[in-house]
Order: sequence, then C-alpha cells, then structure tokens
Amino acid sequence: MRVIIGGCGRVGALLANQFSASGHDVVVIDKDARTFRRLGKGFTGETLRGMVFDREVLEKAQIKVADAFVAVTSGDNSNVVSATIAREMFRVPKVVARIFDPRRAEIYRRLGIQTVSSVAWASNEIQSLVMHAHMVRDVSLGGGEVQLVRVAIPPRMAGRMVADLSGPGEIMPVAIVRAGSSFIANAHEAFQEGDIVEVAVLTSAMARFESMTNP
Repeated sequence: MRVIIGGCGRVGALLANQFSASGHDVVVIDKDARTFRRLGKGFTGETLRGMVFDREVLEKAQIKVADAFVAVTSGDNSNVVSATIAREMFRVPKVVARIFDPRRAEIYRRLGIQTVSSVAWASNEIQSLVMHAHMVRDVSLGGGEVQLVRVAIPPRMAGRMVADLSGPGEIMPVAIVRAGSSFIANAHEAFQEGDIVEVAVLTSAMARFESMTNP
C-alpha cells in the first residue's frame, strides 16, 4: 500500500514509521526539511520538502497511485485543503485529516472527509477515565463519541438477560467472555456470575451504563 503523509510532526513521524515498519510504501511531505529528523535512521520511506496542498509536490509523491493520504500538519486549513485535493482531484481511496477544532471536524465529516479531532478525543478519553474507573476502556471510536468498554457482571445481574443491559442507540452488548472463552452476545442470553461483557456505549450514555453495572 502506498501511503502519503502530510506533516512530519510527532504524529506524522510516528505514523510514517509504523506504516514503513509494516512494509508499506511511505512518502512524508513537510515544508520544513528539519522535521524529517524525527523519522530516525530506520525509516525506509521517502521524504519531500514542500507544501502539503501543492499539486506539484503531491504529484512528485505519486499521489495518482496512492492508496491513502493522511493530513496531520499543525494547521486545520492545511489539513482540510490537502485532504480535499487528495479526495476530489486525485481520487485517493482513503483520505483522513486531523482537525483540532471539533466543530469544524464535524462539518468536514459531513462533507465526506474523514476526520480525527484530537481535542474531542482527548476530552472524551479523560472524562471516561475519571468518571468511570471501574470499567476498562478497550477502544474509542471516531472522536471518542463511542467507547468499547469491558466490565465484570455484578452478582446481582446473574440470571438477567443481555437485553436488560441494552439501550437502543446508546448501549449495545457485543460479546461475553465466560470461563476464558468469548462469544457474540445474544439478546436472550442470560448472564452468569463471573461473566465479563464487552459493550459499545455512547460516551454521553456512560453515566447511565455505570448505574446499570455498578457492583
């Protein structure tokens, strides 16, 4: 897979090394050539000095045959403009842009540009860690609006149905771990003492879920 990364800050350099270490063809673009030092000696990809939204620079990076374009510069405008060019002009199959302003991130997402808002993600992550300490958070999705959490079923819920732990559009049990084995949760499955359940929960519904699963 050919991946073009716009921006060689800490995130861009980390992504570039991860993709490169996985055997992908990586090109990193940044206006400041000094940032390429972050890549280290083990980086096997290419580097290009220039603006990430410059068509000539993107063509030098062979964007016409790229499988993915990731915009992670320090500026929202640069990320959105370059992501839009990659998506609309060069038809890159997978385009992702980091946006610092959560309000703008939602707007661009609606326009078809996949975005990652580090501000919204961090806020949701910290809130979850502080407010819901008895749960283990496995995955945050999107900007942190949905959490995949793992929680031990309290003894008082033994015998209750999986459906009793569900909330349409807010709380959805995904899998149960029982005696070391896991299986997909069926709505009519009864919980047993010692069960561990993986649940997809809206961050906005975490307080409700916590009250349902408190020991």
